[in-house]
Amino acid sequence: MHKVMIISGAGLSAESGISTFRDSNGLWEKYDVMTVCSTQGWLQDRGLVTNFYNARREDLENREPNAMHKALAMLEQKYPGQIIHLTQNVDNLLEKAGCTEVIHLHGTLTDLRCESCYQPFNVGYRAQKEDEQCPHCGSYDIRHNVAMFGESAPAYRHIYEAVDVSDLFMAIGTSGQVIDIVPLVQEFRHSILINPKREEHVGSFGSFDKNIDDYFEHFLQTTATEAIPEMMEIIEEHLFP
Repeated sequence: MHKVMIISGAGLSAESGISTFRDSNGLWEKYDVMTVCSTQGWLQDRGLVTNFYNARREDLENREPNAMHKALAMLEQKYPGQIIHLTQNVDNLLEKAGCTEVIHLHGTLTDLRCESCYQPFNVGYRAQKEDEQCPHCGSYDIRHNVAMFGESAPAYRHIYEAVDVSDLFMAIGTSGQVIDIVPLVQEFRHSILINPKREEHVGSFGSFDKNIDDYFEHFLQTTATEAIPEMMEIIEEHLFP
């Protein structure tokens, strides 16, 4: 049975109004990323970091999935067991669109996590309380459930598991600067990249005289939603050759 491995990034949710870090009007413009998204920043000012994630959680409540989120949900429903979706995004727009088999590589914004028992728990879109208590163990040592720079991301193990069982790799809306997708795509004969930009970064495993798209069989240089018809055609031809 053919399987499709998908890695999505910020470009997937950008058309739903979710700010990205690296765009000129993104979150890099408003915050020092090492202050609000690193273990060092967390240790220096937990209140600032907590407020940052509270604001992102509140903003997420009224965001709706775009056409690409819905197309990916349709693929999952139409081809059960054949779509493996790993997302770098911490929003829940894929789930809002109807996806049920999403692996969040960097955590989930609508959850908090206990630093004593390490268990996550859902809080929806509300702010973290000053006296937030873990429903599992009773601890008050609570934080956001998003991986920070400077700490491990245990869900990364799913990347290598997916490579082993898939035969088509697709990357959507990712620059390759957080997760280097070049060594991943080199494991595949068939691949798709959806991104409006030609990204120069290829990571430590690539040849620095190439762009990321040079490694992909299909490069759809457009936004996620505009790529849907061609993407669907390629994937369905692959799943049912």
